[in-house]
Amino acid sequence: MRIVIVGAGQVGSSIAESLADSHQVVVVDLDADRVESLQYNVDVLAVQGDGASLGTLFEANVDDADLLIASTDDDETNIVTCGTANTINDDCFTIARVRDTKFLDTWRGSPDAFGVNFMVGTNLLAAETIARVIGLPAARDVETFADGQVHMAELEIGAESPVADQTVQEADRFESLTFAAIIRNGDVEIPTGSTRIRVDDDVVVIGSRESVQQFATAVAPDVEGARNVLVVGGSDIGYHTARLLGERGLKPRLIERDPDRAREIAEALPETTVLESDATDREFLERENIDDVETIVAALDNDEKNLLAGLLAKRLGANRAVAVVEDGEYVPLFEAVGIDVAVNPREATAEEITRFTRARRAENVALIEHDKAEVLEIEVGPDSVLVDRPISESVADLPAGVVIGAITRDGEFVIPRGDTIIRENDHVVCFLDASIIDEATELL
Repeated sequence: MRIVIVGAGQVGSSIAESLADSHQVVVVDLDADRVESLQYNVDVLAVQGDGASLGTLFEANVDDADLLIASTDDDETNIVTCGTANTINDDCFTIARVRDTKFLDTWRGSPDAFGVNFMVGTNLLAAETIARVIGLPAARDVETFADGQVHMAELEIGAESPVADQTVQEADRFESLTFAAIIRNGDVEIPTGSTRIRVDDDVVVIGSRESVQQFATAVAPDVEGARNVLVVGGSDIGYHTARLLGERGLKPRLIERDPDRAREIAEALPETTVLESDATDREFLERENIDDVETIVAALDNDEKNLLAGLLAKRLGANRAVAVVEDGEYVPLFEAVGIDVAVNPREATAEEITRFTRARRAENVALIEHDKAEVLEIEVGPDSVLVDRPISESVADLPAGVVIGAITRDGEFVIPRGDTIIRENDHVVCFLDASIIDEATELL
């Protein structure tokens, strides 16, 4: 597939790196240094120029492209780029990244609007990521498959966790749960029953919603998930995080310093208690019983403020801190100094767009550890290596690095065991190591 990516910033570069191995990728950017760097480091073609102009798009051969991804930091530029590309090649599928949800709302109301085939809302996506993580103790990432019947979670093993130093067999006390992988020091390992779970490991599990929730509780029994959530900042991300939590029946609190914005949010979100104050005011936080807060979400307008708000809240007794980090290079730093989960909207957007391009060959895809592995949902067809065979037999024909995590059949959860026979039209959720994705996907 020929893919044109307009914008070589963090989002565009990340997408290009993910897709370059299996597709012909062309990257367009105004910045000559970015173009040269990406062309040197990644196997892509590069064009310097304005991606919203006809001349540049012709130079990038959009007339021969299957897919165009507009991923600059400017919403209007991305929308215009997609519309312009459609005037050149109406068979080219276009994806636009936008931050402002007003564009996303307009597009959802009228999918033909703007000449954009698919739109990804950066701020809404970040809020959805935060809301999923909040509901599960110790979770660093959570995804759902098979219309919500199957959950995947990446859980961090802390020093106080009861499962630390247990073997997988000892920790596996839940019938409909599969241990798909252990991530240790950045490396992905497919565990066996004798694999020992260590402190600071991330464990990837796949199973029913109930079993994943039960295991998360076993990992962190002293954490009560989303019982008491405080959102700091009435930004677009903060607003949508509070809205999503309210829609789940929770009653979050939100701190916003600007009185007009605080009033606006209070009127729009009746399930949210809005507090007009400065989130770095220690006395205010203590009056609001910050030591009783289970999760604080720092969603202010810059990274330094989010780091300060998250660390201050934890020092005053909050159990867990989730922070929005706009600069992707800061993510490891935030998590090293005490922020439990750092959510980078650009990284989340890059993963969502990459997931969408790959999901054209599957029902759903989740990326693990920035593309080191995938969790893939497929509908089993007549030519699949899995069909009408027990798992123990079909797995022998698959490359090492594939784990069958869950099965749904006619809307019902099926526990995968060695003697389980997979049928045509079953939905199977698999964990795949990055090194064998293409080979395994062809067989599956």
